[in-house]
Amino acid sequence: MELPLWLSKGLYERKKRVLSVELPKVYKEGWRTVFNADSNVVDLHKMGPYYYGLGSQMLHFDSPENPEIAQTLLQTFIGRFRRIMDSSQNAYNEDTSALVERLDCLEKALFRSGQSGLNGFQSWEKGQASQLTASSLVLNYRKRKITDIQT
Repeated sequence: MELPLWLSKGLYERKKRVLSVELPKVYKEGWRTVFNADSNVVDLHKMGPYYYGLGSQMLHFDSPENPEIAQTLLQTFIGRFRRIMDSSQNAYNEDTSALVERLDCLEKALFRSGQSGLNGFQSWEKGQASQLTASSLVLNYRKRKITDIQT
């Protein structure tokens, strides 16, 4: 029987373990071998749009495969990170839909961040950026220091 993750975690974490958890196929040994060979060729969105999120949640369940799953998640992210960021920085005013549709939700957010940074840099380079201002964190830090000195 399939249950939502939140319900499975709740039933599993009680003193009496009411259920046993089976790993989704994408986290089993066969797929881990594929990810370790070359993670860039895998369509993570097709495997599940939340590959990293679900994988990290699956580590909460006691499984003898948890160390291998954690290592595969980390190596997959590291292997794909550089390509994602390179693509986001080198695709100014280009159609990136073919690349983005193969990414996990976390990777899509990284790609959008890279694109946003590139667009901001291009605006700055063309002189279209607004005047730079100090971050609110920096301003609050300065105020705190002044009040500390006065007391």
